[in-house]
Amino acid sequence: MGLPVRLIAGPGQRSDIACAHDLIPGFAPDAVLGDKGYDADHLCRTIEKAGATVVIPPGRNRKVQRHYDAALYKERNQIERFFNKLKQFRRIGTQYNKILANFMGFVKLAAIAIWLNNKPADAGRITGEG
Repeated sequence: MGLPVRLIAGPGQRSDIACAHDLIPGFAPDAVLGDKGYDADHLCRTIEKAGATVVIPPGRNRKVQRHYDAALYKERNQIERFFNKLKQFRRIGTQYNKILANFMGFVKLAAIAIWLNNKPADAGRITGEG
């Protein structure tokens, strides 16, 4: 958890939820985690249609508060850690590239580097190292 499986980008002035629907098709996740900014009925329906559990806290403005798994939601910090690691790559953090295709190319390269440097907690047990 916390490592990317799909990365997309859109115009900077557009809300992230506008692109969120494009991340769901083609995956069979157990759960989809997001912050309150992703609390929208249309996105929750898309997630549920994919067979996943919606783990998005409801906004305060909801008339009917939806239940979510608060314990699982705490794991969202791993996603935030990924973005912090991504910003450690200077070219990404400072956004040298103004062309989206070039910028996303570097984002994907950095994501691959993060994947390769990620050592699972039980890797030593599996490989016999330790």
